[in-house]
Amino acid sequence: MTKLSVWDIIAWIVLIGILIWILLKIFNVINTPVLIEYAPYFGAVYLAGWQIHKLSMVAKEVEGLKKFRSMTIKKINDIGGNFKINHQKIK
Repeated sequence: MTKLSVWDIIAWIVLIGILIWILLKIFNVINTPVLIEYAPYFGAVYLAGWQIHKLSMVAKEVEGLKKFRSMTIKKINDIGGNFKINHQKIK
């Protein structure tokens, strides 16, 4: 299991808070002023930003892996090419 960062924990708290607020609002347990009524929308914007940030981090890691793969394939091909050249010189 991966370790959760502080930002991940905050995002989960916001998500749970939005869910609780929606449930309380549906059952008319709370009647909020207009200003507070927009709080879940701000939380949703935060969650969207959190997800975009995490996706950009994953994209950077994938780019690094692609470069590593290309370099490894090139090295393997160079080794194979050198083996053929050296083998031909022995004959």
